[in-house]
Amino acid sequence: MDTKRTTVSLAVMLALPLLASSAAASPACANRVNNTQAKLLECVTLDAVREHQMVFQEIADANGGNRASGTPGYDATVDYLAGELEDAGYDVTIQAFEFQTFVNLSPSLLELVSPAPAGPVANSIFSYSGSGDVTAPVAALAAPPADPTPGCEAADFAGFPAGSIALISRGGCTFAIKATNAYAAGSSGVVIYNNAPGVLNGTLGTDFALAIPVTSVTQDVGQQLAATAGLVMRLKTDVFSGLATTYNVLAETRNGDPGNVIMVGAHLDSVDEGPGINDNGSGSAAVLETALQMAKVKPRNKVRFAWWGAEESGLVGSRHYVNGLSDEERDDIALYLNFDMIGSPNYVRFVYDGDGSAFELEGPPGSDVIEAFFERFYAVRGLESEPTQISFRSDYAAFFDFGIPFGGLFTGAEGIKSVEQEAIYGGVAGEQYDPCYHLVCDTIDNVSLEVLDLNADAVAAATLQYAMNTQAVNARKGKGNFKPPKDMENLGAWKVR
Repeated sequence: MDTKRTTVSLAVMLALPLLASSAAASPACANRVNNTQAKLLECVTLDAVREHQMVFQEIADANGGNRASGTPGYDATVDYLAGELEDAGYDVTIQAFEFQTFVNLSPSLLELVSPAPAGPVANSIFSYSGSGDVTAPVAALAAPPADPTPGCEAADFAGFPAGSIALISRGGCTFAIKATNAYAAGSSGVVIYNNAPGVLNGTLGTDFALAIPVTSVTQDVGQQLAATAGLVMRLKTDVFSGLATTYNVLAETRNGDPGNVIMVGAHLDSVDEGPGINDNGSGSAAVLETALQMAKVKPRNKVRFAWWGAEESGLVGSRHYVNGLSDEERDDIALYLNFDMIGSPNYVRFVYDGDGSAFELEGPPGSDVIEAFFERFYAVRGLESEPTQISFRSDYAAFFDFGIPFGGLFTGAEGIKSVEQEAIYGGVAGEQYDPCYHLVCDTIDNVSLEVLDLNADAVAAATLQYAMNTQAVNARKGKGNFKPPKDMENLGAWKVR
């Protein structure tokens, strides 16, 4: 474990006292021990969570518009968290690690050259794409249903005209496999189009090292391009890939059973395209405020809060942390709670499918109990929720791999809201849950205050519950006044406001 403190930019530093002074819910919250659900939920306020998000926005604004791992914006965010947590009395560790970084040095360009009319085409570069500037004919591969796995086999490129730009539908295998097969066939560039409505923001993975530009377009655009005869396009990408150092932030309570640790985490980094205020300034800020409001609590179980670095580069920070623990240290972790994107503007109240009832993949034993906790949290407020698939796209993946129970919340990213979901949650059917996912517009305004307020309460409620009692998850005896609720009547105390 390495410790490090950075220097926050002058503009951000000047803003911090004002922001901090307006974050407190009431004088009582500043002085009392928030050792009940009612007390804690009263003090974890939307205003305070938003103040942390505003600091994240200010940091991004002062550092090139983002807080991506390996950048000054991320380092300043780490410094802000460390200062807040140390002042609150936590044992803070800043864990350094190296990762393969990817920086988009200039916007990717995809341009129609012929037939007329020529002009730019909206596109999104794949993380870990190579650099390149090519103008060439476009060769479209067969798409589903003609080929359910387009570009996934070398045989798909039989007769491929060398030097052409490959146009491939999403589906059937990873983006890296498609790009690698295209490169081997002599392609000068790759454009992958979505197989569903919405923008495609993807990654080729940190192991992808081929010098070929790879970008994406929407399903509609891709289908139009595939149907265009004599198509010639220009594809330009300008990127940097290489090793960089970044950090996890860990804050641990001084009290609690060290043999029964609950971990509560959120990734702290943004993508390099924008400030990342929903992804994942929402989860990071809610976990931070929960930690600050629990600082005076003496938990039955040790609580370890974590803010992960380089999540956007392939879950690197959380995997580095969990893989680096001894078997005994991993066995001491009772459960992990994950909060990644909990304030999406066109939200759905998603809960990870811990029991596997919806997607036929259950989490490690005890994950079903955590799922039920969040479902009941919403239900007692008269609110519906629905399961979300264990897709291994967030930091719970490393805990899952070692059999550690996990659970958490999610409000949606690039997925499309259905008509049925619109009827339940409001918002707009046919649009992304987060229209600014991985884009420059993921700013302080890219948040649903309604769902962020609700989910900040859920973060706090779950953290305190398991800080006091994990009996339902791992049969370890906990505090009697925090027995897990078995029915709706026992949840009445959660109705704080």
